[in-house]
Amino acid sequence: MNILENISLKAYNTFGIDKSARFFTEAKSIDELKEALVWAKNQKIKALILGGGSNILLTQNLDTLVIKIEIEGIKIIGETDESYLVEVGAGVNWHQLVLTAIENNWAGIENLSLIPGTVGASPMQNIGAYGVEIKDVFWSLKALNIDSLKIEEFNADECQFGYRESVFKNKLKDKYVICSVVFRLKKEPEYHIEYGAIQETLESSGINELSLKAISDAVVQIRQSKLPNPKEIGNAGSFFKNPTIPNTHFEQLKSQYPSIPGYPNEEGIKVPAAWLIEQCGWKGKRFGEIGVHSKQPLVLVNFGDGDGNDIKKLAEKIQHSVLEKFDISIQPEVNFL
Repeated sequence: MNILENISLKAYNTFGIDKSARFFTEAKSIDELKEALVWAKNQKIKALILGGGSNILLTQNLDTLVIKIEIEGIKIIGETDESYLVEVGAGVNWHQLVLTAIENNWAGIENLSLIPGTVGASPMQNIGAYGVEIKDVFWSLKALNIDSLKIEEFNADECQFGYRESVFKNKLKDKYVICSVVFRLKKEPEYHIEYGAIQETLESSGINELSLKAISDAVVQIRQSKLPNPKEIGNAGSFFKNPTIPNTHFEQLKSQYPSIPGYPNEEGIKVPAAWLIEQCGWKGKRFGEIGVHSKQPLVLVNFGDGDGNDIKKLAEKIQHSVLEKFDISIQPEVNFL
């Protein structure tokens, strides 16, 4: 284990915020992870687990040991007539897993192409896009109990998946470190092309025969047209969750704003946060080194030397304006540190 001191985290978060960690190390195995946690405990400092840094906003220097998870590996651990069980290390880049799945004809995650971050964060957030969520392909995960330093296994029910939620963001927050995830990926694909602009993109590209790669390529094309590349403009993808409101509230708003989009779910009507934010006039607004993306108002951006606290304040102003105009509370997907 190699402990570094006073390390800038600018290269380790997709917002590109230049804050530092008092101590920093990488864990390439469960043993190294345990060793780092014991070291932090002995030093009487907190440990912070870091994956791809794509869902955090740094607002201060961290007086902690930042442990970057680098546990690799993609392997089949089980097989039925219909599917493969594929175990993946928490440090594997998510999009790299998608590409590996496509290469091996493992179906189920092609709609989740180009989502930033690592595999370890995928069940924590229950990441989703274009009609597919992690819970749809999830089988189990192994996580290290931070107190006992023992590996425990969780099935789908125990993860308590919700919309961009899991038990690891709530009741078990900061109690476990996800080390590997097992996905159930199908041998025969079930294509989901009815969401977003996938069908339209396939048609415009002249794709007549569906395949995992064709759908993945379409999703990548859509995402690249809407979302800024974090390597070019600092961002964390979608900053806010799409809120769900009661049917009665939606009908009231519909009478005032006939063009308001809404999608029924089990809890009511889901309203796109991007539409709400754009209606409040935030799309494309720039404030010095930070702002709201010109193509996708759901994305807050750092143009270069922006500060995390300024982005946080901007997010709070956006929340307030949406609440004031529509009486809807929108919540961040991003974790503030």
